Amino acid sequence: MNGFNTILVVDDDLSIVELLRDFLENDHFHVLTACDASEAWTLFQQNTVHCIVLDIMMPGQDGFALCRRIRKESSVPILFLSARSDDVDKIRGLTLGGDDYIIKNASPGEIVARIKAVLRRVPSQQPMGEKLLVYGRIKINLSAREVKVDGERVVLTPREYELLRLFMEHPRHVFSYDQLLERFWEGVGDRHTIRVHLSRLREKIEPNPNQPQYLINVWGIGYRFEGG
Repeated sequence: MNGFNTILVVDDDLSIVELLRDFLENDHFHVLTACDASEAWTLFQQNTVHCIVLDIMMPGQDGFALCRRIRKESSVPILFLSARSDDVDKIRGLTLGGDDYIIKNASPGEIVARIKAVLRRVPSQQPMGEKLLVYGRIKINLSAREVKVDGERVVLTPREYELLRLFMEHPRHVFSYDQLLERFWEGVGDRHTIRVHLSRLREKIEPNPNQPQYLINVWGIGYRFEGG
């Protein structure tokens, strides 16, 4: 499978880029490299990329800004690579749409293993033009922004859709009330705002909204998605 996957490695540290290239090519991945966000964006636009390993601190535009730009048009897996282990950076990266966050002192072998793990979560057989997220009874066609439960189309509001997509892209990751408020309401609102939206979403996707099996409340913290 690896021979059909192209990995874009974006980092201004050439030693890291070359090391990752060697390990990935040894595992039969096709590797593209960029030293800044501008070069990475050009390569992303010109090639079919299956996964991006993205440094955060780079000259010019940082990795967070590039991730935000990519997420406006693609759900390609993004793994942040950073020298910083701060929870704040990790949370920000995942909230912006990153699929994983790796500290640079991780071994190249571990980084390759994390890339493979992310790629395994991406459906390998999809009709051309479709990008799907599937967990249990729920399927999201990201290309069409369409949600189906048990094969039946479910109509969601734009905010309900984006909430469900975030949770399904990060199964078992706990998103706090503050994170959700910041991402979807620009920090304006309270816990009740979130509970109301999640309650409405549960009504549409859960077999029994009073005993949810997908959108689980983590008492006093926030919510997580149980993907199965």
